[in-house]
Amino acid sequence: MKIKYKGETREIQEPTKISELFKNEIEDSEFPVIGSIVNNEYKNLQDMIEGDSEVELIDINSKEGMKMYRRTLVYIACKAVEELYAPLKLYVNYQLANAMFCNIDKVENTEEMVQEIDKKMHEIVEENLPIKKITMNRKEAKEFYEKTGSVKGKLQYDLEENQKICMYYCGDYYNYCYGTLGNRTGITKLFKLVKYKDGFLIKYPSSKNPLKMPKQLKEKKLSWAFEEYKDIHKILNLGTLHRLNTKIKNGDIDETIMLAEALHEKKIAEIANKVAKNKNIKMVLIAGPSSSGKTTFAQRLGLQLRLNKITPVTISVDNYFVEREDNPKDENGEYDFECIEAVDTKLFNDHLLRLLNGEEVEMPTFNFHVGKKEYKGNKLKLEKDQILVIEGIHCLNDKLTEQIPVEQKYKVYASALTVLSIDRYNRISTTDTRLIRRIVRDYQFRGYDAQHTIHTWPTVNRGEEKNIFPFQEEANSIFNTSLIYEIAALKPIAEPLLREIPNTCREYAEAKRLLNVLKYFKSIPNELIPKNSILKEFTGGGNFKY
Repeated sequence: MKIKYKGETREIQEPTKISELFKNEIEDSEFPVIGSIVNNEYKNLQDMIEGDSEVELIDINSKEGMKMYRRTLVYIACKAVEELYAPLKLYVNYQLANAMFCNIDKVENTEEMVQEIDKKMHEIVEENLPIKKITMNRKEAKEFYEKTGSVKGKLQYDLEENQKICMYYCGDYYNYCYGTLGNRTGITKLFKLVKYKDGFLIKYPSSKNPLKMPKQLKEKKLSWAFEEYKDIHKILNLGTLHRLNTKIKNGDIDETIMLAEALHEKKIAEIANKVAKNKNIKMVLIAGPSSSGKTTFAQRLGLQLRLNKITPVTISVDNYFVEREDNPKDENGEYDFECIEAVDTKLFNDHLLRLLNGEEVEMPTFNFHVGKKEYKGNKLKLEKDQILVIEGIHCLNDKLTEQIPVEQKYKVYASALTVLSIDRYNRISTTDTRLIRRIVRDYQFRGYDAQHTIHTWPTVNRGEEKNIFPFQEEANSIFNTSLIYEIAALKPIAEPLLREIPNTCREYAEAKRLLNVLKYFKSIPNELIPKNSILKEFTGGGNFKY
């Protein structure tokens, strides 16, 4: 068998574990190696190489490596809680920067409990126990769950007959995880548990600096947004995917859709009311990461403002780019259109001040073909009942509107903060939700296939981490654009697009990982999505123009 690794080819005579075949490379790696990509599929290091293969090792100094690190940490936390407090269960709620917020259900999570769990997890890590993966089909999984009397397997009944699940064993402990884990507990040496609200945080390093713990969290507003939606979904008894699937199968999903959309409308109305009550506010600034539904939110907010006798006037920051020859370049010598310096903030602030002072301003239109601003007689003057609504990636950054007094600005951070869990241990990533949205939108409206979207996604993420996420706590309001039913509605479009990606390309690994999540969702037809829904920004067929 021929094995390709970093441009070199070696031959092996019989199937071999990845960890054994690359023992020297793993030991010599600058950062701990936690997984691999074999023939464009994510693999555990204990997996066997059984034929001609091209292999890439994944260390924790990478996005996917840190995802594996986080999953392994959560697995170890579940094992620790079971050993200490069975039959009590750990719930993994949501992610805050480089931490997972968890709690043990039905009891007070005391400081002493958190310290005990932290100690037990470190003991498990120090033992460097093997984590063994066993693959089962649906029938085998059903028999296993019935034999063990476990309640962990409800969701497996939603699988197709030929679909597989992976069970991970560590000693006598077993659990299912919706993604690849490390093959030993010792890989996750750096972490810390701290008491937080009614639970605790499992803190871990970032892929950018995987050998150092991050600073203390400062994301109170984001946490409130998560908690608000989590509490509402508990009331609706819709905290997990199995419950959502049950409603879809029973034909009861219409009410869930209406409730989810009503919640959005309620929150948008609340923001509009806050703006209307404060007569000092002259502009609403909206920012959020890619595929967060900012455009639809802005238009729906505009409707609610009009009900408050305020007429919204939109300004596009994209028309205020600096001239192309003045645009900064990144480390690769390419134009960096996402940095704040790419915006002509001096002209932008001058125009804003003049508009707020009641003057008439000729607005520019940026010609992207020639890289220059053009003036075509588009003049604007604000009336007394009008307010500026501005959407852009830098809208939470005060550098964009530095000459405007703080009291005249109202900032909104819009993002799809996913609160639906697959089960009590496995949550659906907010980033994955946005990626699935973008795959659907790129295909529907921009002519890009899923392979292109996945290929460009890391670049999009880097821009968000630099220009958006650091400023999210500066917002006056956070609007969660996530809808609890949305992935089930996006699945019919996204799934076939992901299946089109050939297994010969690098993006296949991500496509297969996303398909592994989507396979658990029962589908919701597009016609059930209301025409004013944020989802229509991605699927099409809505009332708003984009």
